[in-house]
Amino acid sequence: MSTKLEAKVYSHEGKEVSQIALPETVFGVAWNPDLVHEVVVSMQGNARANTAHAKFRGEVRGGGKKPWQQKGTGRARHGSSRSPIWAGGGVAHGPRNERDYSRKINKNARAKALASALSHKFEAGQVLFVDAFAFGDVPKTAQARTFLTAMSGVEGVRDLGTKRANAALIVLHGRDQHAEMSFRNMGNVHVVSAKDVNPVDVLTYKYVVVAKPNDVLKTLETRVSTKTARKAAAVKA
Repeated sequence: MSTKLEAKVYSHEGKEVSQIALPETVFGVAWNPDLVHEVVVSMQGNARANTAHAKFRGEVRGGGKKPWQQKGTGRARHGSSRSPIWAGGGVAHGPRNERDYSRKINKNARAKALASALSHKFEAGQVLFVDAFAFGDVPKTAQARTFLTAMSGVEGVRDLGTKRANAALIVLHGRDQHAEMSFRNMGNVHVVSAKDVNPVDVLTYKYVVVAKPNDVLKTLETRVSTKTARKAAAVKA
């Protein structure tokens, strides 16, 4: 594991306790906006629920009778009261639920986009590493708020505890029921496991808080390693 980058590790009280070496494959990747945009748009399309559906004029009930005779009335000729220009008629060029918004995302592209997004956040000083949470045996939202307030004392993240929307993405190594339940009632925080973190979440929230970084970094490094990198590592071995 390449470990040339370093970062500070804080306690749940916001005090520096140690430093950790970071893998360059995760936090030292160049920012690639085109690739990240492609992957993010594809993921959003894959998650899109295509429920919007408008009826064409042939699908609207009624309108079988000609409104009035073709000639002699002085009015414009019409063949159906369900024409798109009539009130209660069909919709021209409206949304249809037959449309497929999903796109294929290559594994290597997804891995590179995740590494690029994490590196971009780290370079901007928006990634925090916390040794562990201290929520006790009973999850409490008050303790989660206290944690965010304490971390707001760290230089560069002063608005972590006051930002009302999309404040932080909490990355855990695995499932932590107490942590998840403590942050659950806070609409500006999202908790995710390291195996499930994706570029959309990373870019949606301003700060990324990594808990128990030693374990999380191993998972992230495995996830962002592309097929080419794995082959190169196998050759060296």
